[in-house]
Amino acid sequence: MSAELETRVLKAVSRSFYLSLRLLPAPMRRGAAVGYLLARASDTIADSATVSAARRIALLDEFSRQIRGEMEASPWPEDLIAGLRDEGEAELLRQHADVMEALFSLDEGEADLVREVVGIIIGGQKLDLERFGNASAERVVALPDEAALNDYTWRVAGCVGVFWTKLGYLTMSEGFSRQPQEELLAHAVEYGKGLQLVNILRDLPKDLRNRRCYLPVNEPGDRAELMKEFERWREVAQGKINHGFAYSEKLRGKRLRLSSKLPAMIAQETLQGLEGISFEKLEEGYKVPRKRVYLMILGGFLSA
Repeated sequence: MSAELETRVLKAVSRSFYLSLRLLPAPMRRGAAVGYLLARASDTIADSATVSAARRIALLDEFSRQIRGEMEASPWPEDLIAGLRDEGEAELLRQHADVMEALFSLDEGEADLVREVVGIIIGGQKLDLERFGNASAERVVALPDEAALNDYTWRVAGCVGVFWTKLGYLTMSEGFSRQPQEELLAHAVEYGKGLQLVNILRDLPKDLRNRRCYLPVNEPGDRAELMKEFERWREVAQGKINHGFAYSEKLRGKRLRLSSKLPAMIAQETLQGLEGISFEKLEEGYKVPRKRVYLMILGGFLSA
C-alpha cells in the first residue's frame, strides 16, 4: 500500500480507526487498512444521496465483482464523486485503482479475509438501500423488529470483529492470542454489534432527516417512544461494548490490546455522554473530543 493511501487518505476518512491502526502490530496493519478502505469506499457509495438508490445498488454490485476478481477495477463515475461533500471520501474514490491494487497485493489468506468481510458489508448496504427505498419526506421507514436490527449490526460491524480476529490469528498466530479462536470470535461479534449500536444512537437525528430509523419503533415521529427505545438500546449497547474490553484482555502485547480496546473506550465514553440526553441536545451532535481520545491512549499505555 502506498504511503499516501496509508496516511493522507486513510487519515482523512477515519476519525478513530486511524489511531487504532497506528497502534496495531505491523503483521496485521496492512490487511486491516485495506479492509477498512474498501469498506469505507462501499459505504461512501451507499450513502451518496445525489445518486439514485437503484444506481447505487448497481455500483455496489460492480464493486463486489471487482473485489472478487470477476472484472477489472475502473474509475468511479465523475458525477458520483462530484456529489460528495466530504473531500476525504471523494479522494478515496479517486484512489480506487490504488486501493484495489493493494487488495490484490496482499497474501492470499489475508486477501480472502478482506473479500469475505467486505462482501458481507456490501450485502448489508444493499439491503439497507432496498429497505429504505420507499422512504419519503412524508414517511420515515423504521426497522421492523429487533431481529432486523440484530441482522443489520452483524452485517455492517459484527462481521468486522470476526475479520479482525481471523486476521490476527492468521498473521500473528499465538502472538495474537493463546486463547481458542472460537472464544474470541464470540466476544468479537458482540463487540462489533455494540460499536454499530453506538453509531446508530449517536446518529439518530441525522438518520431521521434522511427518512430512516434503525431503532424498531412503531412511530418514528413520536419523540417519547423514540427516546424510550433510545435509552433501552443504549443499555444494550453498553453490554455489548463490555465484550470489547473482555476481548482485548485476551490478546497479547500492549499495543495490540490497546489498539483493540480503544474503540470500546471511545464507545463507552460516548454512551456515558448519551445517558439521559434529550432529543434536542442529541440533534446538536455528540463526539468524544480528540484531546480526550489522546488521554485515553496515554492512560491505556500506562495501565497496560
